[in-house]
Amino acid sequence: MSTPEGVLVVDKPAGWTSHDVVARVRRLAGTRRVGHAGTLDPMATGVLVLGIGRGTKLLTFLVGCEKGYAATVRLGASTVTDDAEGEVLSVSSAGHLNRADIEAAVVPLTGSISQVPSAVSAIKVGGRRAYARVRSGEDVHLAARAVTVQRFEVRDVRPVPPSELADRGGDAPERLAALDVDIEVEVSSGTYVRALARDLGAALGVGGHLVALRRTRVGSFDVGEAHRLDALAAGAEVGTAAGEGGIPLLTLAEAATRALPTRVLSGEEARAVGYGQRVASAGHRAEAVAAVTAQGKLTAILDQTDPWARARVVFPAEDS
Repeated sequence: MSTPEGVLVVDKPAGWTSHDVVARVRRLAGTRRVGHAGTLDPMATGVLVLGIGRGTKLLTFLVGCEKGYAATVRLGASTVTDDAEGEVLSVSSAGHLNRADIEAAVVPLTGSISQVPSAVSAIKVGGRRAYARVRSGEDVHLAARAVTVQRFEVRDVRPVPPSELADRGGDAPERLAALDVDIEVEVSSGTYVRALARDLGAALGVGGHLVALRRTRVGSFDVGEAHRLDALAAGAEVGTAAGEGGIPLLTLAEAATRALPTRVLSGEEARAVGYGQRVASAGHRAEAVAAVTAQGKLTAILDQTDPWARARVVFPAEDS
């Protein structure tokens, strides 16, 4: 059996790291050539896009896709990690807030904003990951970065039962009053939903952190098409196309044309690109364009920002 190649959309379960998922799929696919496009925290679930075989060459172009999330923000406490796994830093009553208050606070967090990433993140500070510095007791301050929040929608607001807050301290129930806010967001790559939770709580003066996170979309790859790991494990193998047994992969061409602008090459252009030659740019002037043949085979990912396009990655005909 040939080594499978393509893109697999997985529904990551809670408690698994992204590397855990990669390790499992490596065993199922029978190859170590597996990678992912965008890390999900262990507490998070949902869409994790994997490249298998030469599909790993596409991951660079998928990491920057817009992403969608469904999440729950708990108002009334801030934590070191901006999520439920971190030590509580402060506690305030959120019982006086209503939905209108929360929706008003969401407005300044929507659109093009400047966001300070969560301190417990994979961003490197002086050569070390920020999360490693925080966990070793350092006080880490990260620079703000420009991100875009295309949509920030409040879906539900409800009080948190006091029994869930007993470990926060305080004697009076009023001190423990907290609200869970279900939200849906669509954001640019590099946006931290944990930081949105933190900043929403700060704007309301009560603190906030994330208690649930599910990634629903990476570009055009939706959670509705994502495969559960137990279903993958139940299959005999990971196939390279529908009908080859197990869970089918998206082909290189399918994945690339769904994620990127597409250009159909003539036979002469496809041969030239295959030999590493430049061809005249046409259509979308973008840094990444999926170049396919008239037969629908992926030939290359082209950079068409100049009048003459160059191949960033070439896929020989037998591999596409």
